[in-house]
Amino acid sequence: MKRTLTLLIAGTVCVTCSAQTDEWKDASKESLAYHAYREKITRPPYELEKILGMIKKISTDKTIGDDEDNSALSPQSYSRLSLREKFTYNMVHGESYSQNCDAMPPIQDEQKKIFAQLPDVFGEYSWSTRQRDFFVGYQDSVVSLMTASIERTNRVGLNYKKVIVDLNAREMIPLLIRTYNVEKKDHDILTVLMLLMAKNSYGPFLSSVSYKKLYADKESSYTAYLAFNAANETLILQRATEFYNGLFKKG
Repeated sequence: MKRTLTLLIAGTVCVTCSAQTDEWKDASKESLAYHAYREKITRPPYELEKILGMIKKISTDKTIGDDEDNSALSPQSYSRLSLREKFTYNMVHGESYSQNCDAMPPIQDEQKKIFAQLPDVFGEYSWSTRQRDFFVGYQDSVVSLMTASIERTNRVGLNYKKVIVDLNAREMIPLLIRTYNVEKKDHDILTVLMLLMAKNSYGPFLSSVSYKKLYADKESSYTAYLAFNAANETLILQRATEFYNGLFKKG
């Protein structure tokens, strides 16, 4: 009954959301293309085909996590995976499901913005407790595997970005900056740098106009952004470099 009521409420909200979309302005092709680019994840190569095959065969396992609708490998199957296989599985698949209808209007000129927050990785799915525990429990290995992948491809997928922030992997800042500078296209790398500075209460960033605009109001932070221009880009990279140098290069 609880499940049915939840779906009925969600359905009502979705109808309302659908009605609102008629008034929304369509985004440009450039904006839509950049939106798709932002949402791309990195798929690790370690037994990827095997892992994708296992994901296809997953049946609901109600013993994992807090929600009743989790798309998860059984504990037995999961435990038999090697560390690298678990890394691949967790990076490409969110186990925990939550019904929502957070319909949002198309973002205009998305390619011209540096956002305060990252997009959701798996839509209505997210990482379960055991997946988050894996990232934390094997942080050194996870950072090492992400580093090797980024160096090989010059790309930081959305899933990697989220994990870097969640793990507070400040040691990856020089790599993030080098990767960004290859094409200067992935503005969400700049977002990751700002999130790391905010998470570590870096004084020069906390006292900046950028911080106040992006993070002072938590309710509006998800949609807040800076204009993408040379001045903001340079300032973020400079502050992140100084933040990193202060952490790791003293004495």
